[in-house]
Amino acid sequence: MNKAQKSKNGNPGLLPFPVIVAATGGDMEAINKVLKHYKGYIIALSTRRLYDEYGNAHLFVDEELRQTLETRLIAKILTFKVE
Repeated sequence: MNKAQKSKNGNPGLLPFPVIVAATGGDMEAINKVLKHYKGYIIALSTRRLYDEYGNAHLFVDEELRQTLETRLIAKILTFKVE
């Protein structure tokens, strides 16, 4: 695991709370950090299997689905209430 994946408290894979608060407030830099954090998961969800005429399977990222997932994540970030 690289150092960029660790937060200040040492927990891997967690976004720092100040980034979440800033993202919910509309800070584009913070929103981009959240999108970057979830990029691999979004790509995994939008990966599709396509078969060619010979029956060989090929994996590809459905860009329309990826963009839809990113847009929905941004919408949820902006409506998320931090207590």
